[in-house]
Amino acid sequence: MESDTVVQTAGEADSEVMAAIEDGSREEFILADINTDDAFVTMPLEEAASLPAWR
Repeated sequence: MESDTVVQTAGEADSEVMAAIEDGSREEFILADINTDDAFVTMPLEEAASLPAWR
């Protein structure tokens, strides 16, 4: 699977990204740019990569 790459554009250089786990009927992993409206992705927690997998 090819990754989706995005070319950086001129704009805010100070973006802040955060991750969270939302409890509910199923646990979801959320990754969001908190400086941009509607800039987030969610996935079931069991499908999210662990920190050692990202290294």
